[in-house]
Amino acid sequence: MKGRASVLVKPNQLETWDVEIADPEPGGALVSIVLGGVCGSDVHILTGEAGVMPFPIILGHEGIGRIEKLGSGVANDYAGVPLKAGDLVYWSPIALCHRCYSCTVLDETPCENTQFFEDAGKPNWGSYAEYAWLPNGMPFYKLPEHAQPEAVAALGCALPTVLRGFDRCGPVRIGDTVVVQGAGPVGLSAVLVAAQAGARQIIVIDGSPGRLEAARTLGATETIGLDIPAEERRRLVYELVGRNGPNIVVEAAGVLPAFPEGVDLSGNHGRYIILGLWGAIGTQPISPRDLTIKNLTIGGATFPKPRHYYQAMHMAAALQDRVPLAALVSHRFGVSGAQEALHLTKSGATIKAVIDPTIS
Repeated sequence: MKGRASVLVKPNQLETWDVEIADPEPGGALVSIVLGGVCGSDVHILTGEAGVMPFPIILGHEGIGRIEKLGSGVANDYAGVPLKAGDLVYWSPIALCHRCYSCTVLDETPCENTQFFEDAGKPNWGSYAEYAWLPNGMPFYKLPEHAQPEAVAALGCALPTVLRGFDRCGPVRIGDTVVVQGAGPVGLSAVLVAAQAGARQIIVIDGSPGRLEAARTLGATETIGLDIPAEERRRLVYELVGRNGPNIVVEAAGVLPAFPEGVDLSGNHGRYIILGLWGAIGTQPISPRDLTIKNLTIGGATFPKPRHYYQAMHMAAALQDRVPLAALVSHRFGVSGAQEALHLTKSGATIKAVIDPTIS
């Protein structure tokens, strides 16, 4: 049995392969992909900006799949919910070892032995494909019966990342003022969480009118375009929130110049949470004195824990009828259309692109 998969053989060289589909191992599962989310991190991986990868790899770390076969010993998902063939599942795509200091003592992800990718010629959990092979120990969760797959896929790994960020760096409190740099899926997720938590003002900065409009549908109270100079953006933010500045600034832009601007935007006694700069390797100048005189806390977060995927799935399912999450899926591509999906994602022309293997 074979299935199509989009394989990155080296930077900027993506090919469609027919790969062998293996039966699940004991404790694992084989799923057919329903939707594979296209993430901005995939763009950084494609271009090589995120560093050297263990090529060839099947791209895609966001997935919703239908159970085709369960490995021996599997009767429930990783939250204890009974499973059967045909059920839809959502998984945490980080293969942890469960036998190291980070796993067993710190309870942190990633761990010292984390495996993010498997060779494309081996059983694989990449989601730009017709099938995904979930190994024993890779947590997956059954979607609630009423959940719309598009609503869960719309914010992909971004919503778990934001939940992880607020988990590590402190939550949004009722009445907080929040600035979000970037309105891609991570920024939109930050808007959603902040709005649901009771933030008083949520100001979003982005260069795409479509993404800024999407931010408003999720709870943004004000939006600012990148056509406005940085100095004027800061003036507008402080005019809106007051002279002490915002309580929280979330970096979700994924571009290096966002970092010094975020420090500048941050308010007195505030928090600056870095979520989008995973793939943009490099440095930017800031004034350390600003951190001191503002009493500013800066924190970063990446690689959500399994519980954040579980929380994100249930949050999306609970909100799907009140918040237009499924409508965020703006573009669909078949497995062989992954290159175009990544190009449009990089350009900012998409709100959320997904791989749908039913598209030829």
